[in-house]
Amino acid sequence: MKSLIIQIGLIASCMMPLFNIPMIIHIFKRKSSEDISLVWLLGVWGCIVLMFPATLISPDIIFKVFGILNLLLFSALTLVAVKYRFK
Repeated sequence: MKSLIIQIGLIASCMMPLFNIPMIIHIFKRKSSEDISLVWLLGVWGCIVLMFPATLISPDIIFKVFGILNLLLFSALTLVAVKYRFK
């Protein structure tokens, strides 16, 4: 049972950050990020960046996978949103 829970958690930790991709596509299609709050976006991104060192030293594989993927994909979303906001 514990193994199944870990597998489900690992799958979810990979899937959750993937939900940033539709937002990135949405911004590209509209050529605008006006519908996204930059305060919220930068606040969440800052928290992810501050949490990232903990993901690297954690023995928990689920937390590591989530932390790395979340940093990469949310950083991409942040860059795209900021780029289109000031374009």
